[in-house]
Amino acid sequence: MDTKTTNLDLFSHEESKSALPLMPDRHPQHDLFICDVADAVLKDMMVHMEHPFYSLSKKPETSVRRYEHNGNWIEITPSVKGLATIYDKDILIYCISQIMAKLKNGEEVSPRVRINSRDLLVFTNRGTSGRDYMALVESLDRLEGTRIRTNIRSGDEEQIDGFGLIDTSSIRRKHGLDGRLLWCEVKLSDWVFNAIRSHEVLTLHKDYFRLRKPIERRVYEIARKHCGSQDEWKIGLPTLLKKTGSQSPLKRFRQMVRHLVEYDHLPDYSVSFEAETDMVTFRNRGTMAAVVAAAETWEGHLDAEAYHDARLVAPDWDVRVIEAAWRHWLGENEIEPRHPAKHFIKFCKSWYEKRGRP
Repeated sequence: MDTKTTNLDLFSHEESKSALPLMPDRHPQHDLFICDVADAVLKDMMVHMEHPFYSLSKKPETSVRRYEHNGNWIEITPSVKGLATIYDKDILIYCISQIMAKLKNGEEVSPRVRINSRDLLVFTNRGTSGRDYMALVESLDRLEGTRIRTNIRSGDEEQIDGFGLIDTSSIRRKHGLDGRLLWCEVKLSDWVFNAIRSHEVLTLHKDYFRLRKPIERRVYEIARKHCGSQDEWKIGLPTLLKKTGSQSPLKRFRQMVRHLVEYDHLPDYSVSFEAETDMVTFRNRGTMAAVVAAAETWEGHLDAEAYHDARLVAPDWDVRVIEAAWRHWLGENEIEPRHPAKHFIKFCKSWYEKRGRP
């Protein structure tokens, strides 16, 4: 593969000299018009931040990706239109964020999400020209066509499951010369929707959509997932490159990291690089402190019966450990459960279904 022509990882030399580190906020007044969009906190699935599911390439990427670790594997197969890109992922971030906002407000949620096209473009800091609307249609095609297959080991059995990112999509377009896209509806796959209901999401900084380069978005995701609210996190440059899924050679990737260090524009984390050891260090800026503090605020009461029922749905687990994760999740997402015991038991059930016995 010719990385010089296929990667969006780095700007050309001429572009990088003139471009500002972050894109401008294209819709600074959007909260005056679209309150629901403005109030929604950016959320992403942790598994999407851990593994390079999405293409960083400018041209359609049609090769199969496979990752293996400790006997487990994930295989990602694109359609003929190419693998879903990290920009296509914006649609899923929008859907996840809207669902989490509804959960916070105690509303019913569904894997079917109706999207006002302009709201989505504003939310993701994009333009609102005809070309931007058409790009959404192409993104839906790639998301719907990308398939994932993975194995799940339990004892002496192996289960292999296949699924997509979204199951179906529907589009409504206005008749006339402009053919303006009015709205679309997507049905998230069970895999994505179950991850949301299992609370396997993390908050993203609002400037995520202002990062210019796909590789910078990917590096931020990795830092957010692994550094989190820790003071710092270190990783070797070759390992970081592998985790991004980028096809860039190590030399160019090293230049990109130096660019991050020079401009210091990555949200939530500052970046330093030790050339002698090829080690990259991410240091927490403290912007996640409010999230961590919020995660410790829910102090509602659970009775003995709730713990008893929790042990039934999550056998062999220390339910106090699960409880701590549950309270953290409630606080981070500012959710006040109407029925805490039922909510906790459901959380424990999802925890066990995802992880099995300890």
